[in-house]
Amino acid sequence: QLVESGGGSVQAGGSLRLSCAAPDYGRNSYCVGWFRQAPGKGREGVASISAGGSTSYYADSVKGRFSISLDNTKNTLYLDMNSLKPEDTGIYYCAARLSTGCSLSEPDFEYWGQGTQVTVS
Repeated sequence: QLVESGGGSVQAGGSLRLSCAAPDYGRNSYCVGWFRQAPGKGREGVASISAGGSTSYYADSVKGRFSISLDNTKNTLYLDMNSLKPEDTGIYYCAARLSTGCSLSEPDFEYWGQGTQVTVS
């Protein structure tokens, strides 16, 4: 079960850190990532990272502002969000893919958290 935390309301230009507590998958090959869904829009990939942290992917809209990281000792995924914009508003979901390969494609991910709200005004 994936459990997100850290969402909230922030002014434009501010920062937030999202966390996602994940199970110990007991394997070396998996991918975890963050997706978001803005009001009235579909869910989109924001960032993802491979199990060892060697490979990460970012949506063009967040490159240079967001940073994804994975603490394997705590089984926790993070998303550091800086220079936030109103268009970053949405529900942010943590997701996991328990097979090789990493992407930002929603169908590739099998497990999902409940989401945490981020509002930028």
